[in-house]
Amino acid sequence: MAKKRKETMIDDELELDEYREENEPVIISTHKRINQNLNGEVIKLERGYVEVRLETISEMLADDVGLIHGGFIFCAADYAAMLAVNEPNVVLVGSDCQFLSPVKFHDVVNVVARVRHKEGRKRNIHVQAFVLDIKVFEGEFKTVITERHVLKLKLLDETDEEDSSSR
Repeated sequence: MAKKRKETMIDDELELDEYREENEPVIISTHKRINQNLNGEVIKLERGYVEVRLETISEMLADDVGLIHGGFIFCAADYAAMLAVNEPNVVLVGSDCQFLSPVKFHDVVNVVARVRHKEGRKRNIHVQAFVLDIKVFEGEFKTVITERHVLKLKLLDETDEEDSSSR
């Protein structure tokens, strides 16, 4: 009977650890120096989920009519995808996106990103962006978590470098 009680305690401790992990505040671990005026402000951050609000500003204008350049919407979506993964060395490796409606000056764009699939170091994130109730953007982002910063990775062996330089 004592043995069974100990197993239950271990299970309870594991559940308690999972509960603590789920309910601990999530701290931003990636893209810490990003300009939130151009990429969006974090509104809600949970494990695998984020909400970002992008207030459009004059620096985002594409023309005199008030059209916001789509690249800023993509930047906010990319930033949200990175935050949903929230690992220090997460990098974007691909995306499949659709711009569904134009965004105009003074619109507020609400971006929601959710990790959908994890496989080893790979993550797939679904991102949607809305102005009021209108979906203006939707995309699937593919990321990889690297062991070191992407700019500090040694991508080629020294022997490969020597071979290519001798050609």
